[in-house]
Amino acid sequence: MNCRFCKNTINNTFLNLGSMPPSNAYLNEINLKKKEKRFPLKLFFCEKCYLVQTEDFNKPEELFTEDYAYFSSTSSSFLDHAKKYFDEIILRLNLNEKNFVVEIASNDGYLLKNFLESKVPCLGIEPTKSTYLKSLELNIPTLNDFFNTDLTNKIISKYRKADLIIANNVYAHVPDINDFTNGIKNLLNENGVVTIEFPHLMNLIKYNQFDTVYHEHYSYLSISFILKIFQKYGLKIYDVKKLNTHGGSLRVYGCHKDKKIETSVDVDKIVKEEKDCGLMDKQVYFNLQKRAIQVKDDLIKFLNELKKNNKKVVAYGAAAKGNTLLNYCNINSELIDYVCDASVSKQNKFLPGSHIEIKNPDCLDEDNIDYFFILPWNIKNEILKKYSYLKKKGVIFFTAINGIQFL
Repeated sequence: MNCRFCKNTINNTFLNLGSMPPSNAYLNEINLKKKEKRFPLKLFFCEKCYLVQTEDFNKPEELFTEDYAYFSSTSSSFLDHAKKYFDEIILRLNLNEKNFVVEIASNDGYLLKNFLESKVPCLGIEPTKSTYLKSLELNIPTLNDFFNTDLTNKIISKYRKADLIIANNVYAHVPDINDFTNGIKNLLNENGVVTIEFPHLMNLIKYNQFDTVYHEHYSYLSISFILKIFQKYGLKIYDVKKLNTHGGSLRVYGCHKDKKIETSVDVDKIVKEEKDCGLMDKQVYFNLQKRAIQVKDDLIKFLNELKKNNKKVVAYGAAAKGNTLLNYCNINSELIDYVCDASVSKQNKFLPGSHIEIKNPDCLDEDNIDYFFILPWNIKNEILKKYSYLKKKGVIFFTAINGIQFL
């Protein structure tokens, strides 16, 4: 395999999670009995440019389909995060009705609706039909397409160059990261700013977040890598901010390399943190497999013990990370009765691979359960708060990514 950025030959797999279906390929009863497409899920580390990446098996069209079921607005904490970003960036860049904002992978309009309400001209770019249609319901101008350099030429021709480009949790999702970055460079106004949010690779390695690995995530990103790709395409990072989203993310602020703006000391600070953590040392990556196996063994043993004692276990959150964990551990409905999810688009379907039924959380009011398994551990506080009445009834909440942890 060749690195998708620098084309360096990559030989070593440092994490192998087996073969599984795409994490958002939910099933209905009709296709439940059909054979699912499964692809190997492996991670590689490029020693030349530090990009961590999956092996290529899927085309984006196979992953981000018309019935794509991830809607950003489902999570109240993520909506709060989006509003906070909007409030900050409006003040920071002094944006008004004279500016033009473009969001790449705008999903269901969870963020751009704030710009629309404030009469700041904006445009969303969203390839999945289901979320694109939701954004249209909010009257947000949106293109149903994948972002690339060719598309930016059409946008510039029809609209103009962007004063702000937003790319939240999408940079990791693109197979051609070179063309994507070149597209940002092409679309960005001379004095424009691009902000990119992404789960920080350092947290994946440091906190054993192997369940954040799935086919839709082609790349696993660090500041050290983004500095390299930005430099290649005439961009630079001038500031960075740590975020709590997705188990620990970064937001980088970028611009054209010749823009006169002082670079924050935080950029070098995080580069040093990455080096100290060992992100440039391939041996650090190889330790991840052993830690993943330990989590797998502990979880299977724990669930089998509960089953033996006739305990009823229900999971919460039909999220991608949960599907990675369940499929890696070969867990199905024999150990987990069902999973609840607030997203209507996922309800009455079945999880890919494990075939566990997804139900409306309202069923929890009537059911007698013993254990509540939180799969999206990154929003566990939101879930704990929302379903605190279950704890009062004696239900035991737990997560599993760093061993069984009772909440």
